[in-house]
Amino acid sequence: MTSSDYQRAGRLRTGGAAHTDLTTPQKLMIFVLSMALFGLANIILEIIPDVTIGPVDISVAYFVFVPLAMVALFSPFWAALGAPLGEIVFVDLLMGDFSGLAEVEGYLQMFLALYIAGSLIRNPRSKGQIWMGAILIVVIDKLLSAIVDLAKVWLALEDPEYVDGLPESILFLEGLGFGVDIITSGILFGAIPAMWLIPALHGKIEPLLGMRPRVPGEPIPGQAPRAGWFVAVAVLLSIASAFFAFIEAWDLNVGAWEPDFLDQFGVSFLWVSVGAIIVVLLLAYFAYRAGQKRTAAEQAWLLAEAEEAVAIAEREQREEHVNS
Repeated sequence: MTSSDYQRAGRLRTGGAAHTDLTTPQKLMIFVLSMALFGLANIILEIIPDVTIGPVDISVAYFVFVPLAMVALFSPFWAALGAPLGEIVFVDLLMGDFSGLAEVEGYLQMFLALYIAGSLIRNPRSKGQIWMGAILIVVIDKLLSAIVDLAKVWLALEDPEYVDGLPESILFLEGLGFGVDIITSGILFGAIPAMWLIPALHGKIEPLLGMRPRVPGEPIPGQAPRAGWFVAVAVLLSIASAFFAFIEAWDLNVGAWEPDFLDQFGVSFLWVSVGAIIVVLLLAYFAYRAGQKRTAAEQAWLLAEAEEAVAIAEREQREEHVNS
């Protein structure tokens, strides 16, 4: 089906206007589902060893295709708000490697990357847009992170960590890491699986949550505003993420908690996080069902009120006609 076919389908279903408002239970379910899936993806990463080629360590920062699918199919705002929290809660906190307020740096950077990328994917079946979104997530997240790392070195908050066998240049090392992340996270574990997964799920998973699939030409619920004030807010959030990174460099890790359960109990301790994810998903599902029932009851009551008002108006009109 072409892009024009999707646009015509959207107009036929809505009569020219898109009903994109989400209910509170739907927002909650998107948030929790995104948090749980990205948390699970990062748990899997914990058991995948890094590969070393000479002096270069090659690792996968994250499975980009998981949060990309969420922001491409559902509300970018609520999906982007939940995904980075999944890593913090189900991996860092439960595994005992929590840096306190310093975690806010990564959260803000990933939120901005996912929010912007998800808002730019107008057609979830377009492989070009999926590739753009996958690479853009890594570019925004890792570029902001690299700028913060460079700032910490230039401000003498941290000493650079050079690698034997490579030029002793912080710019070179950051650029090398940036390129490796784009190839591994952005392409191999981002765009390639996503260009198959997202079109396969589009139109099939959204109705399970009572939502309409995203249609090209229609507004995206929860998309990033195309306005100057949003650019200003994004810049402010980027500066805020740097501030929280500086807190860690100043050894002011408020709320840090690092017992490192993974080293103490081994890889089997990851099942604790998996169990926590299942519990959170079940609680969110029951809350979603209860909220949907309440919303349906409210809509039924409003419909009954409207029908009663119409009946009263028709009765009054008949009485006026008889009297005249």
